[in-house]
Amino acid sequence: MQTTADIADMGLAEGSDALLKRLEWTVIRRLDGLLQGDYRTLWRGAGLDLADLREYQHHDDVRHIDWNVTARLQQPYVRQYTEDRELSAWFLIDLSASVDFGSDRLTKRAVARSFVGVLSRLLTRHGNRVGAVIYGSSVDTVLPARGGRTQVLELLQRLAQRPATTAPGATDLGELLAAGLRVARRRSTLFVVSDFISRPGWDVALGRLAQRHDVTAVRLYDPLEMELPDLGLVTMQDAETGEQLLVDTQDAAFRKRYRAAAERRESALLAGLARAGVDTLELATNDDMFDAVLRFTELRRALASSLQRKQRGRDAARLNITRSATAT
Repeated sequence: MQTTADIADMGLAEGSDALLKRLEWTVIRRLDGLLQGDYRTLWRGAGLDLADLREYQHHDDVRHIDWNVTARLQQPYVRQYTEDRELSAWFLIDLSASVDFGSDRLTKRAVARSFVGVLSRLLTRHGNRVGAVIYGSSVDTVLPARGGRTQVLELLQRLAQRPATTAPGATDLGELLAAGLRVARRRSTLFVVSDFISRPGWDVALGRLAQRHDVTAVRLYDPLEMELPDLGLVTMQDAETGEQLLVDTQDAAFRKRYRAAAERRESALLAGLARAGVDTLELATNDDMFDAVLRFTELRRALASSLQRKQRGRDAARLNITRSATAT
C-alpha cells in the first residue's frame, strides 16, 4: 500500500521539462484544432482604444463608467475598449497542507501543477505573459508575469520544488486573493487554483477581485472528500491542524454523517462562489486533463454566447424605443 508521502510525491517528481513535453503532446496538441478562432472567447484582455459603449452590468469595473453618457441617458453606461492581443494572466495558487491530499495516484497539488502547465503554455504560445502568486501558510512567492516557454518551466519548477506545508493552522485564502489584487494592477485574466478549504470570508475577497479582473476559480477536490468507502479502521488526519482521529468506516451511520457534512460544505462552497460572481471549473484528482481543459473552453464559450445574446436583446430594446419615439 502507498503511504501518504508516496502519493504526495507522484506527479511532482517528474521534471518540469519532461512534464511540459508530455502535456504538450497529450493535451495541448489535441486542443490546437479545437481552439482555432477562439482566442478572444477564451482570453479577455484590456485595451486603450475606445470601441463602444454598453449598459453597465453587475461586476463591471466602475472605473470604465462614462459619466457624461450616464448623466444624459439616466442609465449607467461603461466604455468598451479594443482588446489587446497580448494580455497578462496570473495564477493564484493555494499550496496549503490540504492540497497535498490524494486518495489514489495523484494529489491535488500534482493536478494543479499539470493544469497550470497546460493553461500557461496555451497562453504563452500566443505571445501572452503569465505570472503567479503562491500561498503555503502565507503568501511567500510572487513570480512576475513574463512570456515564453522558459517562464512556464520556471513556474512548474517552483511548484515542484516546494516542500509540503507542515505549519499547523487554518488556510486564509483571503490573504492570497488580496495579494493577487495588489500584484495584478491592470485588468488581467486570473485563475484561482485552490481546494477552497479556508477560513470564512474568502468569497468577499474573491468578489472584489472579480470586479477588476476576469476571474476563473479552479476548484481542486478528491472524490474521497465527498464520500467515504468501507475501509475498516482508518486513522484520519486534519491536514490543516494536524489533529488525528481513529474512525471505523465500516460503520454505516458514520459514513452517512460524513456524507452529510460533505454535502453541507459543498453547498456553502458553491454559494460562496456564486456570491463572488466568478466562473468555476471543478477539477478532481482523477480527472483527465484534456477533458478538464475542454470543460474550461466550453464554459468560456457558453459565457461569451450568453453575453452576446444579452447585448443583442438590449440593442433591440433600444432600437424599439427609438422607433416608438420617432413615430410619436
